[in-house]
Amino acid sequence: MPKAYWVSAYRTISDPDKLAAYNKLAASAVEAGGGRALVRGGRVVAHDAGIAERTVLIEFDSFAEAVAARESAAYQEALAMLADGVERDFRIVEGIE
Repeated sequence: MPKAYWVSAYRTISDPDKLAAYNKLAASAVEAGGGRALVRGGRVVAHDAGIAERTVLIEFDSFAEAVAARESAAYQEALAMLADGVERDFRIVEGIE
């Protein structure tokens, strides 16, 4: 069964305090949902039309697990803390078998 990934690219961070509050709650929600952080910030080199922005990559054992973690009450609470503090591109993608 292929793994799945949450991919988040933060275009802007307008409220670092909201992001910090989100990060505290999101980390435990992701772990409870079976996710493992592979990338959280760090250096980025952008090519083509890319933007060098904060990027987060979370791995899950399955696509269903990744979707369920995103829909969980714990993660929804984390999202409420984030509110309008950032503009980001968030995707759930399935890996290759």
